[in-house]
Amino acid sequence: MLKKISNGCVHIVQRYLPDPFIFCILLTIVVFIAAIPAAGATPLQVVGFWGTSIWSLLAFSMQMALVLVLGTAMATAPPVKRLLDKIAGVAKTPFSAIVLVTVVGTVASWLNWGFGLVVGALLAKSIAKKVKGVDYRLLIASAYSGFVVWHAGLSGSIPLTITEVTEAVTAATGGALTESIGMDRTVLSPWNLIACLIILILMPLLNAKMHPAADEVVTVDPKLLVEEEVTVRKASTPAEKLEDCKPLSWLVVIIGVVYLVQYFAAAGNPLNALNLNIVNLIFLVLGVLLNGTPLNYVKAVNDAVKGAGGIVLQFPFYAGIMGIMTGTVTEGGPSLAGVISNFFVAISNNITFPLFTFLSAGIVNFFVPSGGGQWAVQAPIVLPATVKMGLDPAISCMAIAWGDAWTNLLQPFWALPALGIAGLGARDIMGFCVVDLILSGIIVCATFVVVGLI
Repeated sequence: MLKKISNGCVHIVQRYLPDPFIFCILLTIVVFIAAIPAAGATPLQVVGFWGTSIWSLLAFSMQMALVLVLGTAMATAPPVKRLLDKIAGVAKTPFSAIVLVTVVGTVASWLNWGFGLVVGALLAKSIAKKVKGVDYRLLIASAYSGFVVWHAGLSGSIPLTITEVTEAVTAATGGALTESIGMDRTVLSPWNLIACLIILILMPLLNAKMHPAADEVVTVDPKLLVEEEVTVRKASTPAEKLEDCKPLSWLVVIIGVVYLVQYFAAAGNPLNALNLNIVNLIFLVLGVLLNGTPLNYVKAVNDAVKGAGGIVLQFPFYAGIMGIMTGTVTEGGPSLAGVISNFFVAISNNITFPLFTFLSAGIVNFFVPSGGGQWAVQAPIVLPATVKMGLDPAISCMAIAWGDAWTNLLQPFWALPALGIAGLGARDIMGFCVVDLILSGIIVCATFVVVGLI
């Protein structure tokens, strides 16, 4: 039964899912039309919403691109790749291969979303070399499925944002959030860790059960597994000797480590001191260290930047979509995002509020697939309602975060880096991801129902 469902989803997706950029354009058209009645705006005013917002996420886009690039540069370092090859050797059958890549991808995504995307895809390619008869599409889909926990993990942009409440954060929440919320109340809270653990246990088994029959398996194209030969040059000029000078890399590492030690020592609780910039600095330092020489790291970063093309191209469009979603004709007037969020707030009570916040965030994420964009859209609506109802803002923030991550399983935008490494298209994996979406949705919905009851 499960294989029939997954085969049906794969067939539908392969026929109807366009390239992620085309998907982005179609979403722009949808929200453009919907915003006219929702915001009471004219077409020209909606164009204004789009144009004034298209470059509004440049700083956040750079942070996100760096998370991906620095995570990739670290994951492709020789020591990490050797480790991945050893891990790949654990898998002996298609079943164990799917389970292994899902577990590793999920854990890595929880630690850092960019690292998780890359490590999962690289491990999947290593496994494809060793395990015969494994479906390559499902292998990559399994590596990506673990991404569903990223916003509930250590690199989640929303929980990291609220660890330090500034005037900007207070303003973004409509004045509702005035005190910092530590990671112990969000990412490291017992209920969040339990939800992640359940997904970590059930998702690998589900993915393995979806493996096609032997006559329907799509194996990897051997050309995709061919890697460029690594050549070791003998430095002959002063410039080349500097490029291959390991002590220069060590100097960067020492400076970075000393700063990080000082930073966390001054922070008191290190887990609550994590933010996007610190996460990026950690991966920068590790990347420089693991790649050995400065030139090796330059090459690793140059290769990693290629995977960020989708972010560079599509983030401005999603910023424009965000502008349309949040645009108002008059200050304080209605907006499309407000209509969606207010609808769920209106039908909520103290028990169902976290659940409906999660579901509304999942819907909004189709149009604004960015943690920062999601926060900008929903925080001014959800957080004031949370305070008014006397609920825990940490739970509401995590409900938005989980919704943002959940429907990424249907949003091809964030699969682009993994697909680039794998040499596949979004249509190849999204059918399997639909089934993963259903399972993870049930788990997270149940979690927020329980949290609401408590």
